[in-house]
Amino acid sequence: MAFIKVLFLLAVVCVAAHAKYTPKEKDSKEAESPTPAAEGPAAASGPGGSLDISKLGGTGDGKTDSTKAMTDAWTKACAGTGKQTILIPKGDYLIGPINMEGPCKGEITIQLDGNLLGSTDLTKYKRNWIEINHVDNLIISGKGKLDGQGPAVWSSNSCAKKYDCKILPNSLVLNFMNKGLVSGISLINAKFFHMNVFRCTDVTIKDVTITAPGDSPNTDGIHIGDSSNISIASTTIGTGDDCISIGPGSKGINITGVTCGPGHGISVGSLGRYKDEKDVTDINVKDCTLKKTSNGVRIKSYEDAPSVLTASKLTYENINMEDVANPIIIDMKYCPNKICTSNGNSKVTIKDVTFKNITGTSSTPEAVSLLCSDKLPCSGVQLNDVKVEYKGTNNKTMAVCNNAKGTATGCLKELACF
Repeated sequence: MAFIKVLFLLAVVCVAAHAKYTPKEKDSKEAESPTPAAEGPAAASGPGGSLDISKLGGTGDGKTDSTKAMTDAWTKACAGTGKQTILIPKGDYLIGPINMEGPCKGEITIQLDGNLLGSTDLTKYKRNWIEINHVDNLIISGKGKLDGQGPAVWSSNSCAKKYDCKILPNSLVLNFMNKGLVSGISLINAKFFHMNVFRCTDVTIKDVTITAPGDSPNTDGIHIGDSSNISIASTTIGTGDDCISIGPGSKGINITGVTCGPGHGISVGSLGRYKDEKDVTDINVKDCTLKKTSNGVRIKSYEDAPSVLTASKLTYENINMEDVANPIIIDMKYCPNKICTSNGNSKVTIKDVTFKNITGTSSTPEAVSLLCSDKLPCSGVQLNDVKVEYKGTNNKTMAVCNNAKGTATGCLKELACF
């Protein structure tokens, strides 16, 4: 009997001991155990996060190749959901060509606080420097620079001598993008174009600065092609080619508050160089200033164009010219470097073009040049309040108007073509 009592007491003790260690108590013990510390911005992925390329192996000394760090950051950000940020911190990060491919799971911001420097080793490039494809809702912002380091390779550009030249890498290329924003950054010394926008929709470029020497070859500021609803605002561009060029297939392009110079001006075209080019329509350029450029607002098409296309509904309003050559020019016999064929068989139609409140000074006597095709004359051209004066003393302000039809109101009498 005594033995049975002992067994009973042991059982009671065991039950009591077990009752004290409840599941809740177990969870609290696990909560007290140390957890791994957060790995910081470089480790972020999943639902929202930030990736710092300096924590992924990037070195901001301007010499060490940081391409892998940038590539790894993009791969993780594109795979993550929610809002992802790629941070380029202060410093100079040398990177070679990088393709940022989409579509991505979340929305990505590239925060450019430091500078990215493009490798000058041309053997590394197959196409462009920074190419972003099929990525929607992308933001590129910051106060940093994309430095193409073009001076080291511009001597390799042979495009002034032959059509089939090898194209050097463009700096920033946006392809097949819906809804994007480029804001606040600077692009300098591209090897070729500073920015190329192709088959994009609803992209805004604002408060951007683009700079290259006036004699740098083919360094267009922003080129747009086959895109719609593109806005460029409050941007300063000075390069060796067009500040902005609007190529075939573009529609709904709005340019406001742009300062251009040096450079070749703000251009539609060139048009008609290649087969199967699409029409250009609904282009609006407003409240811009051009300084010492070789052209002002220009529409240019090849005389030997193989494409049949139309450029229409083009409006230029409130444009100030400061010592600009060819302030207003339509050139349907465009032939750069005299390496094309002039046969007079243009297939490009230019119509419904308005120049309104264009003021300032011209560095050439020809303040207005409408050089249209005799086979396809320009039509619907309106010159309203055009008051640009030649600033020289050896000649007088004049307009040259060939094969153009339209109206002129409120212009200087020397510029009233019609």
